Amino acid sequence: MEPLKDIHNITDEALVRAIVKNNDTLLFEVLYDRYANLVYNKCYGFAKDSDEAKDLTQDVFLKLFVKLASFKEKSKFSTWLYAFTYNHCVNYVTRNTAKKFEKQSVDYADIENISEEVDDVDFSDMRLDKLKQALELVSPDEKMILLLKYQDNLSIKEIESVLDIGESAVKMRIKRAKDKLLTVYENNLV
Repeated sequence: MEPLKDIHNITDEALVRAIVKNNDTLLFEVLYDRYANLVYNKCYGFAKDSDEAKDLTQDVFLKLFVKLASFKEKSKFSTWLYAFTYNHCVNYVTRNTAKKFEKQSVDYADIENISEEVDDVDFSDMRLDKLKQALELVSPDEKMILLLKYQDNLSIKEIESVLDIGESAVKMRIKRAKDKLLTVYENNLV
C-alpha cells in the first residue's frame, strides 16, 4: 500500500477508494471523524434521544464500513452518506414499536426554506407548526424523500443516484409524498 500524502486534505471519494482497496480501518477513522457529527445529528432527528442517536450513529458507521464498496461515485460521498443515514433511520423507525414510533421525530430547523417554484403545492404558505405535525403523520419513506428534497436541498438527479431509482420514480415519489402531506395538513390538523 502506498501511503496517502496529507490524509486530511484528500477528497472523500479518494479516501473511500483507498479504504475499499485496502480494507483500511485507520483510513476509515478519518472518514468517521469527518462525518460523525453530521450522522449523529441526522440520527438524533429521528431518535430524539441522545443514547439512541449514539447507537444509531454507531450502527450507521458499522454498516457503512461493510457497504462502502457499493458507493459508485454517481454523487458526492456526502450526498450518498445522507441517503444511507436516512435509510438506516427510516428502517429503525419502521421496525420499532408504536411506543418508540411516537417518540420519533425529525429536526425541522431548516423546514422554513421549503418552496418549489415548479410544483403546484407551495409549502411556504403553510404554518410551520402545522407542517411539522403533518410531517410526523406521513410514512417515514414519504418524510425521507421530502426532507432530502426540501431540507437537504438535493436535486432530483442527486436523489435519483442515492436512492438508485429513475428520475420519473423520484418525481412521482416526491409528488405523492407532497400530496399526502397536503392531505394530512388540511384534513387532520386544526
